[in-house]
Amino acid sequence: MLPETKTATLKVAVLLPCHNEEAAIGKTVAAFRHVLPDADIYVYDNNSTDNTIAIARQHHAITRSERLQGKGHVVRRMFADIDADIYILADGDATYDASAAPKMVEMLCEQGLDMVVGIRQSISDQAYRLGHQFGNRVLNGILAWLFGRNFTDILSGYRAFSKRFVKSFPVLSTGFEIETEISVHALALQMPVAEVETHYSARPEGSFSKLSTYRDGWRILLTIMSLFRLERPMLFFSVIGIFLAIMGIGLAVPLMITYCHTGLVPRLPTALLSTGLVILSSLSFACGIILDTVVYGRREALRLAYLAQSGLLNFDKKKDR
Repeated sequence: MLPETKTATLKVAVLLPCHNEEAAIGKTVAAFRHVLPDADIYVYDNNSTDNTIAIARQHHAITRSERLQGKGHVVRRMFADIDADIYILADGDATYDASAAPKMVEMLCEQGLDMVVGIRQSISDQAYRLGHQFGNRVLNGILAWLFGRNFTDILSGYRAFSKRFVKSFPVLSTGFEIETEISVHALALQMPVAEVETHYSARPEGSFSKLSTYRDGWRILLTIMSLFRLERPMLFFSVIGIFLAIMGIGLAVPLMITYCHTGLVPRLPTALLSTGLVILSSLSFACGIILDTVVYGRREALRLAYLAQSGLLNFDKKKDR
């Protein structure tokens, strides 16, 4: 349950994006209602063709709709529309352990965190397939290499957020790559975060995954590379610049040796190519320097938006004034 000193004052919202989850949404809403009886539970339907909305309403969830298809669109709408002090984001497929939510909220409050990630611990082979586990580990390793630090499970859809996080996060993703973007946002602003192990169950009978292992894995990988370019432009363009410089110099060395011996440049096209590669290398470094300054300014703006919201450690003082 929530910490007693904050139960009466904290507003908690449980966010459940759904698409054709009539077989699981009732169980999911009931589970979160049981462990967080005072929380508002929102079910955002994403163009379902079954009875997802009707069943959610039967379980007294607040139902809304998002017409743009994709989990990223739904999360963007949720974060924009809903005002709360703590947000619990999960899937509506009954795979995440709702009983872990109070612990995640307690960690946010007691440690003044901005995000707690539920690390999936599969309790059946059908819940978390080996291919998905391998892909997750690969993407975790890439993210750690690109950004210097990482989460254990960057693709987990089970997270608790502070209002500071939600209202400073400009959601740009459209699909299942949203979890990667969330993780990078926390890393870029160096937010205080934590992880907690949670059970991950198989879907109920009649519920089917909308995740495509290869298509969505490829989109997530492209998202990581795109975010690397946006968040670390100096490093990104330096790598390209160094590669171009090595190619240009490699082509120029034999020409220089020939010129020193004969005073002639017999392969003019090669010389022009080498010169062009070195020029492109210099432009790449220049782009990195300019964009790094732009990113610094953008990060300052995000940080100011983040600081505009009161942290959870200062929540009681804010309420007392």
